[in-house]
Amino acid sequence: MSDAAQSGRRGRNARRERRQSGPGGQAVPYISRNIPLYDVLSDEGAEQIEANAERILAEIGLEFREDPEVIGIWKAAGAEIDGERVRFPKGMLQEILKTAPSQFTQHARNPARNVEIGGNNLVFAPVYGPPFVTDLDQGRRYGTIEDFRNFVKLAYMSPWMHHSGGTVCEPVDQPVNKRHFDMVYSHIKYSDKPFMGSVTAPERAEDSVKMAQITFGEDFVDQNCVMIQLINANSPLVFDSTMLGALKVYARHNQACIVSPFILAGAMSPVTVAGTLSQILAEAMAGCALTQLIRPGAPVVFGAFVSSISMQSGAPTFGSPEGSLLLNGAAKLARRLKLPFRSGGSFTASKVPDAQSAQESAQTILATVQSGVNFALHSAGWLEGGLCSSYEKFVMDADQLGMMHVLAQGIEVNEETLAMDALKEVGPGGHFLGASHTQRNFESAFYRSSIADNNSYEQWLADGQQDAARRANVRWKELLRGYTGPELDPGIDEALQAFMQERKASFPDSNI
Repeated sequence: MSDAAQSGRRGRNARRERRQSGPGGQAVPYISRNIPLYDVLSDEGAEQIEANAERILAEIGLEFREDPEVIGIWKAAGAEIDGERVRFPKGMLQEILKTAPSQFTQHARNPARNVEIGGNNLVFAPVYGPPFVTDLDQGRRYGTIEDFRNFVKLAYMSPWMHHSGGTVCEPVDQPVNKRHFDMVYSHIKYSDKPFMGSVTAPERAEDSVKMAQITFGEDFVDQNCVMIQLINANSPLVFDSTMLGALKVYARHNQACIVSPFILAGAMSPVTVAGTLSQILAEAMAGCALTQLIRPGAPVVFGAFVSSISMQSGAPTFGSPEGSLLLNGAAKLARRLKLPFRSGGSFTASKVPDAQSAQESAQTILATVQSGVNFALHSAGWLEGGLCSSYEKFVMDADQLGMMHVLAQGIEVNEETLAMDALKEVGPGGHFLGASHTQRNFESAFYRSSIADNNSYEQWLADGQQDAARRANVRWKELLRGYTGPELDPGIDEALQAFMQERKASFPDSNI
């Protein structure tokens, strides 16, 4: 390639970077929807599901396993106790949940990155939990701490990602009982967006809180939410001791818990949408109410991770119409409880970033935006049913999130957007390319994808006949090469490293 051609490409790339940096050259802190919610569940249907959930809670109940303290909390609150089985009188949980905030701020290390969770707002967070990572160069492999840091950096650099997330991949090269230190530190060091804490053991939750206190200050953490964490119900109708232990730690410290049933309908819930929604509501209400008994007013999010299975193979399916209906219905049930709602993302069962992955992810993220989700985990990078974090899919999904920002803005109507001056200037039979209105607005007029190829066939041939995955491969490498991290106070950095070093030295490595 000639020097002139290289210079031209660099110029195009620089202009693209400016366009992709969000309004005013700044990352968008979160979405405030200007479009109405799409509601597929009638009020009458919601009332029937709520009544069914009350029957589940009163007649069947939930098990809270291997946690006598939690059983004692429920007993003191007036629930019926039978060993580890807890049954709830009608209306008990709704009354307890009245202390939960309908909206709250999660504070970021950089206050400009704070997010509002609840109300009409939507926060995008990256993929969470996969043990494997993949890219077109090295293929599928176990994740490392280097991969973890790379995904944190990619989330930080995307203007459309509002949150740094949590376990963006499992760093398998680190001991299980110590990797949480490096994971939380990576979110603090390599990003200044909000982040999530560890939930894999109560003591790891305590370590996460301590690291947040070092970063933000103890008093600030006690009075403000600086972390949000994922607490899964062990569906059907069970909370295990690991999740309960983490929930108690974070609720006592006034940090937000996303209480989220993890359901594959047909295996972990009934095969019907209404039956599954009844179970989701019962499980989420019980977990959310527990946070309020521990600390009234602590922020909590009604969560629902739900999809279906193939009734032929038993394998999880994503992007299905039933999944969208479940997401939409659960969002309405959360709104009726006046709780923030977590669901959705960019789901796919595909093993590679191909047409299937794009179709399934687009189906889910569109339902996420239209249904009223407030916190969308797994918004970028999810592959292989959540077993794999993909570099290429991460930037492909992030590009799609940019489109969702434009969609959520709705249609702006004012003197400038009505464009009467342009219509007068061009008149019948003309064109608008050179109009003054077009010149004023062309840079921001339409969303410009960082991945899609809209050139001619001949130009596509000249550029190497690259498909979307290969273009995404080039894109994530460009981003990581250009990464410049946010500043971190040296005193805080030193204190964090000293804390981690002391704690790591205090107990032996373990992979349990």
